Order: sequence, then structure tokens, then C-alpha cells
Amino acid sequence: MLTTLNTSYTDTRAADLAWALGRGPLPALATHGVDLSGARLELRLLGASHQVLLEQDGGACSETVACIPGSSTPLPLGASERIGEWEYEFAARVEELTTRQFASRAQELLALVSDHPNGLAGTFPGSPHAFTALLAQHDEGSVRWRTWHAYPQEGRLVVTRTRVLVRTPAVL
Repeated sequence: MLTTLNTSYTDTRAADLAWALGRGPLPALATHGVDLSGARLELRLLGASHQVLLEQDGGACSETVACIPGSSTPLPLGASERIGEWEYEFAARVEELTTRQFASRAQELLALVSDHPNGLAGTFPGSPHAFTALLAQHDEGSVRWRTWHAYPQEGRLVVTRTRVLVRTPAVL
């Protein structure tokens, strides 16, 4: 699903992104509910980037990657947390691209996500390459999502990957 976000582009620097687990739902400009083999995700586009809410087997998890005023947790390259019976893994990287590479990559990613039933992308006014996109999938006991946060004015694309694995208690 592709939408144009009716807001100003507020997170204008890749370095301003922060990461948080466990935040409640923040005001969203666009949402997309996804059901993946018993997992329920809500993909949320914020004025300042993204939030994913996950519910499965009575557990819940929320991930926020956004410009969060007062946040002291910058975007890590990687993180691993235990959330109840779940294993949460997060990774981020920044791609630095030329103007031509950026335009091509933006077009490719927006086409991929907008046509996918488990995808949500939003473009910001002012630049056709200013966007945030999310894509979710499920495989063998885990839920995964990828996100892309575009900063065309810097030539930077922030890419994240998240995996939540439901641990099966050992039988004694």
C-alpha cells in the first residue's frame, strides 16, 4: 500500500533517528494491519518515521524508529532483547548513495512495497524520494519486518531489519 503523507517532513536527518522498544501507540499518519499465521502486526507511519505493533500468542511487542524528542537511545547497529518468551533481534545500517543511485533505489523500493499485501509506504511532500516504507513477512516460527527511511537531501537511506522469534519452552 502506498500513500502520500499529509504532513511536513519532520525527521530530516538520518542521525536524528532513535530506537525504542515497548512504547505505546504513537499518533500515526497511516496504518496497515497484517495477519501472518497467527501474528497480528500493525505497521504505522509516523510523521517522524515508523512504529510496528506485534501481537502473537498472548504476547505483545512494539518497535519505534523515529525522531523521538528527549530520547537517549540512538539508532543502534544491532540489538538483541528477550521479551517474555520471544527473542527480538534488530539491525540497522545506513546506505550512502549518489543522487542517481538514490532515485533508482527509491523507485525500486516503493514499487516493491506498494504492490506487496504486507507492505506500507508513505511519501512526504516536497520530494518524490522522501519516504518511509515497511514490509512484513512470517517464516518458521518468526515474524520479520524490514524498513527503509529515505533522506534524499543527505543521500542517505536508513535500512532496518527486525526478527521476532517465538521460543518454544523446553519439554522436561
